[in-house]
Amino acid sequence: MSEFKEIAPDEIEKVLDALELCLNKAIAFARERDIDEQQVAVERLAALATKLRAGRDLLGYALDAGPLYREQATVFAGGVASELDRLIRDSGPEHGLSLDDLPGEFASAFVRHALSEGRVRAIGREVAKQRGRNDGPLEEIYELTRDAVREFAAREVAPLAERIHRRDELVPEQLISSMSELGYFGLSVPEAFGGSEMGNVAMVITTEELSRASLAAAGSLITRPEILTKALMAGGTEAQKQEWLPRIASGEIMVGISVTEPDVGSDVASVKCRAEPATEEGVEGYRITGAKAWCTFAGRADVLAVLCRTDDDPAAGARGLSLLIVPKQRSREHTFDQTQPGGGRIVGKADATPGYRGMHSYSVNFEGYFVPGKNLIGEEAGLGRGFYLQMGGFAAGRLQTGGRACGLAQAALECSAEYVVDRKQFGRSLSEYQLTQFKLGKMASDLAAARAITYAAAAAMDEDERAASSYASQAKLLACDVAVAVSQEGQLLHGGWGYAEEYAISRYVADALVLPIFEGVKPILELKVIGRSLLA
Repeated sequence: MSEFKEIAPDEIEKVLDALELCLNKAIAFARERDIDEQQVAVERLAALATKLRAGRDLLGYALDAGPLYREQATVFAGGVASELDRLIRDSGPEHGLSLDDLPGEFASAFVRHALSEGRVRAIGREVAKQRGRNDGPLEEIYELTRDAVREFAAREVAPLAERIHRRDELVPEQLISSMSELGYFGLSVPEAFGGSEMGNVAMVITTEELSRASLAAAGSLITRPEILTKALMAGGTEAQKQEWLPRIASGEIMVGISVTEPDVGSDVASVKCRAEPATEEGVEGYRITGAKAWCTFAGRADVLAVLCRTDDDPAAGARGLSLLIVPKQRSREHTFDQTQPGGGRIVGKADATPGYRGMHSYSVNFEGYFVPGKNLIGEEAGLGRGFYLQMGGFAAGRLQTGGRACGLAQAALECSAEYVVDRKQFGRSLSEYQLTQFKLGKMASDLAAARAITYAAAAAMDEDERAASSYASQAKLLACDVAVAVSQEGQLLHGGWGYAEEYAISRYVADALVLPIFEGVKPILELKVIGRSLLA
């Protein structure tokens, strides 16, 4: 598909191997110091290690996927090699590297050929020809999943997306019902509990296609049930699984996740919201008191999974936290105020945001709100395990966020490709200009890498969720960065109309900005999750 000779996969792999040797030397050097003594260096290593992994994943996918994907793998690998070269030249001593550690002339020659503008423009021309569509080959079951969800999203979600965004409306009940009927809330729930148990790859593909139509009105709806499902499967009693999982899978109950607090974000172990033993009408349980923040979908949700401190000893740290399932009444308003017969109260207020509308994120305050003891995940055995159960759920949430980011980036790429093909300036379609082709080629190649690492991480989590936790975080890191970059580049390709609400690209830009923040804000993800894993 290019006027350039295709670079053989084994040549690309040879370069990636050389880059990995160099990166491993830098990682070994970094292990000699604490992460917090070298945060900038560790951030660089986390980003490069993530891109290197994505380069391998894209190359593996491209081997049988066709010439377009092989060219994208070439361009992305060239970009990773160029970044490492620049790191050594600009900051080598900070990483224990010198010019002698550069991979060699063969790598420099590879970069020159891989990143030649003609090669990138050839990809861009093909992307414009296809109007940005993603029809990459998958296993049959996953292609069928993609096609079915894509058709549903185009029919049911896309027509509502702009209205929900502009009016800051809540997701319509009909859409929730339709998704329930199709089993989208039970993708990770075992069949024994009413789910389809299709696995993480199918879940990611479903999330991606829903997010392509609307991040907030569809793609994010299945994230919260997934997080609670993972926590229940990892630490719930059999009775709790029997009670909650079938209702989650069927969509009978919608879930909100309540972890963050007004003064506690990434430092989850410092959660202060308390759950104190209490008895109400002969029922033993807990009274929850404290404030929570950024609790998405808290109004409409039927239950909140609330991380609380059950051990007041400051020395307990993360070991003093437990996870409770807190039932509440549904509310479709921007504020809610509910009082229990025994005097317990929960108050919520939706925080206005520039994007990611449709589910609403609430600040929530608990005032002695009573929850039965049977709702503590794991019951007696679950005391003090909330942090670990929540982190396990967050791993699934991060993987799913990788899928959400790929879906949003895909939507931005498609609408941008359509615009530059249809828009004419100076007597020519914008897609005929070299710079437009180059930008489309780069956008598509980066997105292909983000999708490759996200799908690969999902497959790894299907094998061993705990071992693949860092993999999922890397997928989230890269895919979210790509979604921001692709949507903003697409906005520029739209010119002035990119700033007009009547064009969907403006919504994609606003929605993308939240992606590097939730489910682990980018710097913490790089330092405390990926960086820590690299230096372990």
